[in-house]
Amino acid sequence: MSAPRTSRPNRPARPARPAAMAPPGVDMMDRTHRQTQQALDQMLQLAGLLAGPGQEQAAAPLAREICDFFNGPARGHHELEETLVFPALLAQGDAALREHVRRLQQDHMWLEEDWLELEPHLQAVANGYCNEHRNFLQAGLAEFAGLCHEHMALEESLVHPDARRGLVTPGAHA
Repeated sequence: MSAPRTSRPNRPARPARPAAMAPPGVDMMDRTHRQTQQALDQMLQLAGLLAGPGQEQAAAPLAREICDFFNGPARGHHELEETLVFPALLAQGDAALREHVRRLQQDHMWLEEDWLELEPHLQAVANGYCNEHRNFLQAGLAEFAGLCHEHMALEESLVHPDARRGLVTPGAHA
């Protein structure tokens, strides 16, 4: 609990309230990457289901889960990196590091662009319309998953170690 504040005369004291939550750290980033890997595994499973006819009932909930993850936690993860983590890394002055961070930022733009193409097709599958979207998703899911894997590998080798060493503290540069 934070202490009541009485910063100005003639102002009533503010009531005590719970302390603010700590900013998310590298553990949260790691957890989101594990969830992303699960969603990518689901994409591969969905691509397998779409390879044959008659899989609408099995494909629909999988497509829905994938949409929920990439429209929610995955976007939040990228927003955290773009607003808190990447600016801290870019400010460090190391040219090679800045180049890698710019690549990660470009990946975020490409991933969002790819997602905006994939998501309507996945929503259609979630609603039982597989045949019309099968061909597009077969290629699109594989491409998206490949970029996600490359992106996560670079982040885990570059961003997360710096965060663990305290060089990047999400929330400290907000």
